[in-house]
Amino acid sequence: MADARYPMLRRRKRRRRLTMPAALSGARVRLLAIGLLCLIVVGVGVALALRPPKPDARRLLADSLATLDAGNYSAARTNAQAAVAARPDWGLAHAVLARAYLELGDGLAADAELSRAQDAGLPADRLHQLQAHADLLQGDPDGALDEAAQASPRYAGYAARISARALAAQGNVVDARARLEALIGGAPSDAAAWTDLGRLRLTTGDVGGAAVAAARAVALAPRDPAILTLQGEVIRSRYGLIAALPWFDAALARDAYYHPALIEYAATLGDAGRSADMLAVTRRALLARPGSPQALYLQATLAARAGRIDLARSLLRSAGGTINGLPGALLLSGSLDYAQGKFEQAAASWRQLVGQQPLSIVARQLLGAALLRSGDPRGALDTLRPIGLRPDADVYSLTLIARAFDAVGDAGSAASFRDRAAAGPVAPASVFATDTAIGALMADAATAPGDPTYMLGVIRGQIAAGDTAGAIARARSLAGVAPGAPAAQLALGDALVAAGRYAEAAGVFAQAADLSFDEPTMLRLVDARSRAGRAEGAAAALALYLSQNPQSLAGQRVLGHWQVASGDWDSAIETLEGIRRRVGNQDGAVLADLALAYAGSDDGAIAVRYGRAAYGLSPMRAAAADAYGVALAANGEEEGARQLLVKATRLAPGDAAIAGHLRQLR
Repeated sequence: MADARYPMLRRRKRRRRLTMPAALSGARVRLLAIGLLCLIVVGVGVALALRPPKPDARRLLADSLATLDAGNYSAARTNAQAAVAARPDWGLAHAVLARAYLELGDGLAADAELSRAQDAGLPADRLHQLQAHADLLQGDPDGALDEAAQASPRYAGYAARISARALAAQGNVVDARARLEALIGGAPSDAAAWTDLGRLRLTTGDVGGAAVAAARAVALAPRDPAILTLQGEVIRSRYGLIAALPWFDAALARDAYYHPALIEYAATLGDAGRSADMLAVTRRALLARPGSPQALYLQATLAARAGRIDLARSLLRSAGGTINGLPGALLLSGSLDYAQGKFEQAAASWRQLVGQQPLSIVARQLLGAALLRSGDPRGALDTLRPIGLRPDADVYSLTLIARAFDAVGDAGSAASFRDRAAAGPVAPASVFATDTAIGALMADAATAPGDPTYMLGVIRGQIAAGDTAGAIARARSLAGVAPGAPAAQLALGDALVAAGRYAEAAGVFAQAADLSFDEPTMLRLVDARSRAGRAEGAAAALALYLSQNPQSLAGQRVLGHWQVASGDWDSAIETLEGIRRRVGNQDGAVLADLALAYAGSDDGAIAVRYGRAAYGLSPMRAAAADAYGVALAANGEEEGARQLLVKATRLAPGDAAIAGHLRQLR
């Protein structure tokens, strides 16, 4: 056996080393060092070349001023913020940023920037007009007037506009308007002054005057989103929802995050039935102005329409107190409380609404229903009394009044109103007025000779008292003084209708529709033309309105009724079923028309169901008895049909259509 050697004692193999001359080795090291140094130099150069240049505050401020002039206020704010970041001690940059905030309606942020501008050394006499604007946006019109009065003559136009806005905010509309008109007289090319005048006229109901001012402003400054938004609002009032959308689009094309345009655009889309588009626009509005009360209110409205009551309540609560007292918010808040069984809270909201809109039948109906459900029937009677006294009182209001009399133990009055509800309205719809004595109304008007609101009250009172000649004379005078106010034209048309002068009234209502083609005006125009024998004109007015307002329930009801009358059964069924899905099965007129439509389309079984439901709601209403009788006849039940049609003819002996149905059966 070979001797084993311990590893430590084994002979190690000698490693070979490659050797080179010493001079060659040193040269290579130097070359490597030089190469490495070159790479470092090149890298530093590339890094320096790629490094973004130091922000140039002057260039950024120039960009901000350019975007302000172009109407892109959001971009102007961003550029000014960058200029301030580059030079925090530059007072002019803070002032321009404040100006951008003011154009965007953010008075609090503008106020802070104006303070920084002064701290940075910008003279205060260059900022008074901006400070006035900031004070006004923060709800301080007195402070705005004080600051505007100190403005330099160089900024007199700006200061005058803010003063006019502040006066309007204080309720002094006459002086505000005079100040703007004087400003325009001296500077007819001042687009901002035309815009403020148009806004003031629109707010006070002078739609014709607002249209003139808005058109002039658009001609002078077609890129300004504030002007384009005003024009959109004017077009919406005059022609309808769909016609206004391109103007809001144009405003947002200038500034995609201009908050006022986003809010008006979203509201218009919602009214037009485009809920998904409305939601998308409200989200943009919240990006433009986080926590926007208007955007949150619109989203709450969408949630309520979808039946998501808790979400709607949460969104409305998030909107805060800014909008709490507005009619739309009061209506929505009360509706949410009512849906959750909180009737006293609903009554509190709707009582405020009636206080703001005492002539609104819908507001009184809502408040009356809430008071009745909350255990205050006498309060409900007080609220509904002006409606119950009218011969054209609707079935729902009469039913509420009957229930309230039942609750207070007055069975006789309850039966009387229940009988009226069963018979339906006994007179055509007329203008709604309070029961205040005409003398008191005229005394109120004498205390404010420049306020047309009191004059409108006098005209309504005269119509209610039967003094149609006096009402017509007074309304003509008011329409002559305020030719651009649709309310004055409507008052004159109502007085002419009360006197039975339908053809003249139709012409006046057409003038009112050219100023404000809203639902009440459309209904008046259609009714007057129909009564004057101008069926084609009435149909044209309805078609035009529905093309702009496809979601209008009132318009759809009229259309469905006309389709039934013309024998267009399939179209009538489509229209009326759409209404029924939205309002439920408590509209007796819709149910009666559905019964006639299904009877005409030879579907007697369905016709009977609708006819029975309509008759159950108003058994003493001639139209309901007639529809039920026609439905029974279509279903082969001739004896029952005969009884109902005889009853209908006795309830309405002068109705040719009902008499014709009975003759056909015989």
